[in-house]
Amino acid sequence: MKTSTNFRRLGVRLAVAAAIILQFGVIGARAEELKVTMDNFTFTPAELKVKVGDTVTWTNHDDIPHTVVSAGKFRSKTMDTDNSFTFTFTAAGDYKYFVRCTRI
Repeated sequence: MKTSTNFRRLGVRLAVAAAIILQFGVIGARAEELKVTMDNFTFTPAELKVKVGDTVTWTNHDDIPHTVVSAGKFRSKTMDTDNSFTFTFTAAGDYKYFVRCTRI
């Protein structure tokens, strides 16, 4: 009887551990820091695949100020030449973004 109870407790613990792993992703998966440059009105790289927890930094190398905008999700402050904006993705989704030129 005691062995049966121990197995039951072990089963519950394994089920809880599996639920936690599924909730937070694969054990050992690490957030990445990715970089995007803006130069000559283009993004390099043009497209990124990011995971929840990844951080992306956009750097403006154009001669005029820009903002980076993903409607309803994030918006940078105006970035002059060589200024950067960083965003950490905390939710899954499709993040289409664009550059907005800002004349001062």
